[in-house]
Amino acid sequence: MVFNMMILRLALALIGLAFAALIVWAIAVGDFWAEGAWLFANPWGIVSLADLYFGFLLSAVVIALVERPLVAAVWILPIPFLGNVWVVIWFVWRLPVLRKRLTI
Repeated sequence: MVFNMMILRLALALIGLAFAALIVWAIAVGDFWAEGAWLFANPWGIVSLADLYFGFLLSAVVIALVERPLVAAVWILPIPFLGNVWVVIWFVWRLPVLRKRLTI
């Protein structure tokens, strides 16, 4: 089981790195403000943003349930700014603890 956990953690880390690279690419070639305006002007753009922030909220709840309050705050407060790249770092780090707490 430990080996499987390492594979999962590695996979999450690689996905997180790929996502970070995607963000860097989008910053380099996109127009953040124009495309952000497009998101807010379209119903599915608004739904996508609501879905994104709902996912941030769910991630914050999981972090708050696992960490002590001060540590949780350090991890939760940057989520709206750093997004799921930040969340995946937490998951890679704390996945063994999550598994242990969820195993009966």
